[in-house]
Amino acid sequence: MYAVTATIDAPVQPTEVPERVADAIRELFPTADLTVTDDAVRGTTHDFDAFRERLYEQEILDTARSEFQRNRTDEGFSFDLKKQAAVQGVVNFSVGNPAELGDIHVEVEVEEPSVDAFVAHLAPETRDGKPVED
Repeated sequence: MYAVTATIDAPVQPTEVPERVADAIRELFPTADLTVTDDAVRGTTHDFDAFRERLYEQEILDTARSEFQRNRTDEGFSFDLKKQAAVQGVVNFSVGNPAELGDIHVEVEVEEPSVDAFVAHLAPETRDGKPVED
């Protein structure tokens, strides 16, 4: 059983429609409880099923695991996603300079099991491009 909470935060630029930014988040986290304002979309979710499925479909488990480990703490991990890709339901990690429109920032707090075990659940190690089963 997993006990995790993701806090999601995305700025809304003057050229963007707030509900469209919310839709981008819902593409990757469809059950997220979101609050939409003129300048930001914020919310939480405990459900990573759709996000995990996208990682598998896109075959980016190694990239995702590296990104999660790069931003790991004892309590969880964080990552940034590009909004424009998220609108299409595509996971595209934002690394380096922030995107022009601002990124979707996801802060994951893991209560159970361990942070490493949850990262392994979301993005297991691979061999020859296929997940390594325990």
